[in-house]
Amino acid sequence: MAYVQEGLGHYPAALYYLSVAQAGSPRHANWRKMVALAQANRLTGYPDTWRQSLAITFQRYYNRLLQALLAVAVVIGTLLLVRRKTAGKVWWTMYGVYLLGVTVFLNLLAPARIGLVARPHAALMAGPSAGAAWLTTAAAGDRFEVQSQQDIWYRVKWQGQDAYIRRPDLLLVQ
Repeated sequence: MAYVQEGLGHYPAALYYLSVAQAGSPRHANWRKMVALAQANRLTGYPDTWRQSLAITFQRYYNRLLQALLAVAVVIGTLLLVRRKTAGKVWWTMYGVYLLGVTVFLNLLAPARIGLVARPHAALMAGPSAGAAWLTTAAAGDRFEVQSQQDIWYRVKWQGQDAYIRRPDLLLVQ
């Protein structure tokens, strides 16, 4: 679909389909294509850095690593329950620390929610209100990390600060 949309000149749609593919199965080739399209159309939110390359590699193996961590937690928990009379408090404490580490991995290192601007000339505001200060205008296809949702607004990261964009103006990549 991305190839067809790019051929038709609909680069925001092409970027959306590439983003969906990237979210489902992160690949460096998909990211390079997204960066090339974004640079050709002067869009923001598509860094081409070593950190992004590392993040793509991490995202690629995130689910497998999480499954392995959870499987180890189940096995160790089962062994501790079977040997609960001989397992000391030290083993239970170490197991609790391990579960805490898995929880941190699950909550803090999960891939970020990403949104693409769906409409041209979408306003980025300083607050979740039409009366808030106007920050800038986003182009169709700009990419933002979505922090949260408040009423009809998404709070996004823009140049290291929080900004707000209306929900109809942003497509979430899921």
